[in-house]
Amino acid sequence: MKKGLRNWRLFSLFGMMALLLAGCGKPFLSTLQPAGEVANVQYSLMLLSTSIMVLVIVVVAIIFVYVVIRFRRRKGEENKIPKQVEGNHKLEIIWTVIPIILLLILAVPTVAATFKLADVKPMNDKNRDKDTVVVNVRANLYWWEFEYPDYGIITSQDLVVPTNEKVYFNLVASDVKHSFWIPAVGGKIDTNTDNKNQFWLVFDQKATDKAGGVFYGKCAELCGPSHALMDFKVRPLPRAEFDAWVEKMQKAENPVVTDPVAKQGEEIFNKSCIGCHAVSPVDNRPEQARTAPNLAGFADRERIAGILEHNEENLKRWLKDPEGVKPGNKMTGTYGQLTEEQLDALTKYLMSLKVE
Repeated sequence: MKKGLRNWRLFSLFGMMALLLAGCGKPFLSTLQPAGEVANVQYSLMLLSTSIMVLVIVVVAIIFVYVVIRFRRRKGEENKIPKQVEGNHKLEIIWTVIPIILLLILAVPTVAATFKLADVKPMNDKNRDKDTVVVNVRANLYWWEFEYPDYGIITSQDLVVPTNEKVYFNLVASDVKHSFWIPAVGGKIDTNTDNKNQFWLVFDQKATDKAGGVFYGKCAELCGPSHALMDFKVRPLPRAEFDAWVEKMQKAENPVVTDPVAKQGEEIFNKSCIGCHAVSPVDNRPEQARTAPNLAGFADRERIAGILEHNEENLKRWLKDPEGVKPGNKMTGTYGQLTEEQLDALTKYLMSLKVE
């Protein structure tokens, strides 16, 4: 008896912890703190469906308790049979009509939202407005590339978008199936190797400010040993700041290195890394030739390899042992063994890559 009571207390404790922790979340990552039009629509549907489910559970529980109490066996009535209601047409109609009504209440806004969120006609219009922002997203093992075809620029790992307006996305994968997901801003959508998916998102300025100016993006499709580490960051900017960023990227030139140590690192990079990595945001190589992240503006990135805090120590850790950071990544074993001197020089060079 004591053991059963102890187990019940533990179960209750874990149940309460799960309930409390399920409500925890950060504004840059939580689906329960929507940060845009799409997220708000989906959040409303979540609340609607949850409310319907809770209502059904409560009603069924009340009926169950009533029946247990009302028709419990009483002393002296052991052989009494309650009134049978099988074949009661009124009850049959009620418990058939009510679920249909509940389904309609959920289905109508869901179908309406599905068609609304699937409307990508503006991005496919050849004469679309010049201010319409379209981003080509290409998912790779285990990094993300973002191309702005109307502006002729390419970035990796950090997605920059304007706030308070629709941003349209073309999504593909270069190797295996991935899934593009910014939890706080909108639902996930697959990136496939054999077809292109399209959708749009809106990044709310107030929610962006609350999140500290950065949202976290994830891969939501199991794609390999480093699936859980395939992150990217999103930096929404007011339209004027976004336009300034675009102009700066378009005018960017190859970085000029003056520091002697960084110069040595540049020589190592040009000898071993330039075949895969570009350092210019206006890189015009064909898609199939872009086999590694574009490093333009690397010094201003939010993270190293998408997951590590951006500092020299973590950069050295990544260069020295990519496999230890992201198992199964394509950089592992590519550049051979770097000496400490080469490691310092290459780190110095990479940390100097800014778009001026």
